[in-house]
Amino acid sequence: MAHIFHPAALREYDIRGVVGESLSAADALAVGRSFGTIVRRGGGTRVMLGRDGRVSSPEFAAAVAAGLVASGCEVIDIGLGPSPMLYFSVFDCDADAGLMVTGSHNPANWNGFKMLLKQRPFFGADVSALGELAAKGDWDSGDGALQALDIIDRYVERLAQDYQGGPFTIAWDCGNGAAGPVVERLTRILPGTHHLLFTAVDGRFPNHHPDPTIEANLADLKRVVIEKGCDFGVAFDGDADRIGAVDGQGRVVWGDELIAILAEPVLKLLPGATIVADVKASQALFDRITALGGQPLMWKSGHSLIKAKMKQVGAPIAGEMSGHIFFAHRWFGVDDGILAAVRLMEAVSAAGGSLTAIKSGLPAMINTPELRIACSEARKFAVVDEVLARLKAAGATVNETDGARVMRHDGWWLLRASNTQAALTARIEARDAAALARLQAELVEQLALSGVTDLGGDH
Repeated sequence: MAHIFHPAALREYDIRGVVGESLSAADALAVGRSFGTIVRRGGGTRVMLGRDGRVSSPEFAAAVAAGLVASGCEVIDIGLGPSPMLYFSVFDCDADAGLMVTGSHNPANWNGFKMLLKQRPFFGADVSALGELAAKGDWDSGDGALQALDIIDRYVERLAQDYQGGPFTIAWDCGNGAAGPVVERLTRILPGTHHLLFTAVDGRFPNHHPDPTIEANLADLKRVVIEKGCDFGVAFDGDADRIGAVDGQGRVVWGDELIAILAEPVLKLLPGATIVADVKASQALFDRITALGGQPLMWKSGHSLIKAKMKQVGAPIAGEMSGHIFFAHRWFGVDDGILAAVRLMEAVSAAGGSLTAIKSGLPAMINTPELRIACSEARKFAVVDEVLARLKAAGATVNETDGARVMRHDGWWLLRASNTQAALTARIEARDAAALARLQAELVEQLALSGVTDLGGDH
């Protein structure tokens, strides 16, 4: 029987929607049937299945499993855990594919599915093809099987087994997301003193929303870092594929700053290596990679897009402003916020032991956080196209890797369509406050010319 997904649910690099509105258990079943069919037709059968701590995730995971089994797949259910644990399981068990039930950093009433096929990200045309299979009901059938596998201890041991740093006092904010049980086990093994916040998995997110890119969500982490005299603090999003961090003074260490810090020890070992970062990252990061002897490569935002580019160019490390950090060096080329915390401990050790000193030594650029501007799914890509057309007609220097990154002599601004929300995202960086104000006015003017005037958004 054919199945039509809500058009907003099929995204660039995953499937995601509001439970009961644009995503249902029937959709989950159809995802299982369609993804299972794709795995089977590619010659595979074994699919790892994981889920985050959202209230709807057990029901959705059961429906996906039923769909996978009906398509003839052997499903290995690793249960509740972060997305990176699911990624790890695909490599560790040499499975043919992996599927994670997760709403990532979206609000509690969202959910979705992230997929790997033959150890590569499943996105773009793959997601479209999955939707087309479902719409036709063009599904394989077979007698699959379902078994459970407890892999959390293997994952934790692998995270800690080659730790090459010293002891620290660290605060870990799990935000009631899926990271909690892993972090509880991991911090028993790692050296140092560890203060854990909100490790109980609760899909209602009662303490704060688990999105570490929004500074307001780091208030509890900052407080504990200061109160306990921590060296630094780390936080994770709902499925722990992203990291946030603050130094010993409670200052946010942003995603692009983390990439610069994490790349340094890697480039010492692998001089000349390519380091990939997304278009939202500071110019200071690309300059820093060059100074460290690396080859900076600016690429499109989106975890699947970065993973694919990283594999293509053989980059040992890559990252996004949003806190997705990807490690191929001593890992599997996937994003893992918890691993990023462990590698941050190593990098800080190698650099003398003080994240606060490192943060203080970074170049002072004036920039905005990522600005999210509400814009309908129907308009968001069109607005970017219109802005690009006007800028090019005016002779501006524009990098079109992902949206419009407009380069000026004293800074830049970026406008792109979000792949996960009905929103435009923007960022501005400048040498000084006057330049920032001028660039911001330029961005506001361009948005207004395309009819976008409500800039309230999520700042």
